[in-house]
Amino acid sequence: QLQLVESGGGLVQVGGSLRLSCAASGSTLDRYAIGWFRQAPGKDREATLCINADGSVRNYVDSVKGRFTISRDNAKNTVNLQMNDLKPEDTKVYYCAVLEGSVCSGYARYYDYWGQGTQVIVSS
Repeated sequence: QLQLVESGGGLVQVGGSLRLSCAASGSTLDRYAIGWFRQAPGKDREATLCINADGSVRNYVDSVKGRFTISRDNAKNTVNLQMNDLKPEDTKVYYCAVLEGSVCSGYARYYDYWGQGTQVIVSS
């Protein structure tokens, strides 16, 4: 059974950076599409960035373009989300998710495994 654990969230000031990591156990990630989603209280979970099995990236949120970067480290079986120039509107719980296929989707319902989430708070 694939399990995912996110880490790296926390409190940061506006303009700061955080690096989120998603570590997998129970299976290797290199065959799958991996997405980072985020969710604010009372809102739907939204896709931000996703990395296909071939390493190509899909960006689903215009506001993170140029600020967020997704990467995978197959040797460590992790996927990372580097977040720079953070803004108050980035304050959300961030989740990594695995889609048991090689191509990303922007819809949460297509993802098969989820981490527990990590809170990001951007303080002004």
